[in-house]
Amino acid sequence: MKRNMRIVVSMVLIASLAFSLFAGGKAEEAAGKKVINLWSFTDEVPKMMEKFKELNPDFDYEFNTTIIATTDGAYQPALDQALAAGGANAPDIYCAEAAFVLKYTQGDAAHFAAPYKSLGIDVDAKLKEADIAPYTVDIGSRNGELVGLGYQATGGAFIYRRSIAKDVWGTDDPAFVTSKVGPGWDRFFVAAEELARKGYAIISGDGDIWHAIEGSSPQGWIVNDKLFIDPTREDFLDIAKMMLEKGYTNDTQDWGDAWFADMKDAGEKKVFGFFGPAWLINYVMAGNSGGSKPGEGTYGDWAVCEPPVGFFWGGTWVIANDKSPVKDAVGKVIEWITLDSS
Repeated sequence: MKRNMRIVVSMVLIASLAFSLFAGGKAEEAAGKKVINLWSFTDEVPKMMEKFKELNPDFDYEFNTTIIATTDGAYQPALDQALAAGGANAPDIYCAEAAFVLKYTQGDAAHFAAPYKSLGIDVDAKLKEADIAPYTVDIGSRNGELVGLGYQATGGAFIYRRSIAKDVWGTDDPAFVTSKVGPGWDRFFVAAEELARKGYAIISGDGDIWHAIEGSSPQGWIVNDKLFIDPTREDFLDIAKMMLEKGYTNDTQDWGDAWFADMKDAGEKKVFGFFGPAWLINYVMAGNSGGSKPGEGTYGDWAVCEPPVGFFWGGTWVIANDKSPVKDAVGKVIEWITLDSS
């Protein structure tokens, strides 16, 4: 009897919560408040909306923002549930990062995504005017229609230590370092050997080189609806094994404590460089350099040069809900985020 009573009470609580959420959305509508529901995993896009409102004072919508970090895999399940549930609290605009964007533009959840043309955006003209990086368009397209677009291109560079370059080669000039680490992996391995002779690791771990290899592969993972292992990605296994055996790395795992330690000279050997885009420098390396001004830790000792191969890592794509009741307003926002070249 007690068990049955607990079940009844639980069902009443769930129903009450659902009613509260539904009523909350309806209350805003009844009050005449015009709302765009925005979902993201960082505060970048929500902060953009503050600027958008500042530049467009006549835009009479408010943004109801939901931010759920991708740590512990929390964002995707919550977003999937919100999209499937629909209703007044469903996302009108939602963000997807490179690690899982294809699920929302071309995969299992792609049917939720609205074509940009359905939002009133002159896609062809705007893409030509903005000269968007082709890979961002390809990733955001479904059956030839654009359904998602990034607001930044995350091209990668090789980020290296000036002091180590001077110690090994006598100069820290980016043009010179570019010629030492590339073009191509063979030159990179020669540089790795020269650094190893002086007691340095050229990179922290095999994850560093994986991002460059994976992001430079000419073919995707799925070709003709079948899993495809691009030869470039397959080569990674041999490259990673060779670099470990020759002591060219500190054998760390990216995003682990030892990887972060190598950014401030707290690892087994001093590390010469990391592969990454600008966000890796700004949001990861700067805070893990062991200082906040030149002379403290490795802060201020980093420079950037061209990598052995061109690659990209990361990025955020902005998507609209095809069932959004405010598509016109959503279209204005998304066009401003992704395609406004003014």
